Amino acid sequence: MPPSRADETRLRGTLFLEDGTRFDGDGFGAAARRVGEVVFTTGMVGYPESLTDPSFRGQILTFTYPLLGNYGVPPADARDRDGLPLLESAGLQVRGVVVRGTTRPNHWAMGRSLEAWLADEGVPGIRGIDTRRLTEHLRAHGVLRGVLDVGPSGAPPTESALRDALARAPTYAEEELVAEVVPRTPTIVARNGGPLVAVLDCGVKTSIVRALLDRGLSVLRLPYDASVPDRFDGRRVAGLLVGNGPGDPAQLAVTVEELSRPANRNRTTLGICLGHQLLALARGGTTFKLKYGHRGQNKTICFDDGRALVVSENHGYAVDPASLRESELTPWATNPDDGTLEGFRDPAGRILALQGHPEGHPGPQEAGFVFDEFARKVRRRA
Repeated sequence: MPPSRADETRLRGTLFLEDGTRFDGDGFGAAARRVGEVVFTTGMVGYPESLTDPSFRGQILTFTYPLLGNYGVPPADARDRDGLPLLESAGLQVRGVVVRGTTRPNHWAMGRSLEAWLADEGVPGIRGIDTRRLTEHLRAHGVLRGVLDVGPSGAPPTESALRDALARAPTYAEEELVAEVVPRTPTIVARNGGPLVAVLDCGVKTSIVRALLDRGLSVLRLPYDASVPDRFDGRRVAGLLVGNGPGDPAQLAVTVEELSRPANRNRTTLGICLGHQLLALARGGTTFKLKYGHRGQNKTICFDDGRALVVSENHGYAVDPASLRESELTPWATNPDDGTLEGFRDPAGRILALQGHPEGHPGPQEAGFVFDEFARKVRRRA
């Protein structure tokens, strides 16, 4: 596939962090200036899935793997057999992309290059900088706000202009990011009329919906601020899933309140990532922001039965396990690297919650049994 005009245009790029650290390199994608929280992911593959993950909304994503773009990206209108986007959402979610280098793509199923994709959707990227230094800086100092400026070759932007852009932009915690990534009307996705599961959509990945469909469940997608009905379109709602999404879980008071209702406390429920945090808040728990988060496809979690599994993760907040001591919830999994809570459940068997992504897109699918267990519980109560 020949390069597009966007691939051939010479651009310069600058990434400026709020603490004054600056990186100048080559720009690619869209000529634009974007402000966001600068984070890094350690994943080696799956860049199309990462870039379309709604959990990255509002963030400038740094890839620690040094080379991106070798297999391009799928066509813009690519859909699966259920009519869902082939990737994790219908378009790019990140504010900007940071990578050591890109390469000319070659793949039989690609629709366009990474560079053309970013240009088409108005997302700037920077390459040719020391991403190892940037990652070490974020690990040492924690997540920082930054401004990514990409434009025609010439004089780079001044520090005062970049600082002004940062000062005028809202902080990550101030933005209502979930409202930007969710559908506003209820929709049903089904194959064979299996038990109906409601998904409180806070920015759920398409692959999570697909994982439910693959296990014979029908899916009712509801906006994050909706009430979960007992019946919908004449069908009983037999279970509830709260998935991933962007931002601070403490901002979603309306979702926490809904999950606290007695009717929902008694439902068969699965929480994933942000959903894990929201379920904890609904049971009186608290959350806190991690220094630089867990983002990648090589995150180990240890379950209470002795198993250690590798999962894909993308989160910047965690649940304080001490805050759940007075609840009915019991720890299920922990992170061996920093001791953070990776999962919990209740003795009655109604609730399962996992911080990692058991659907494994991108990443390993070792924790896929979580969906199997949830589906079994739903069928027993359907």
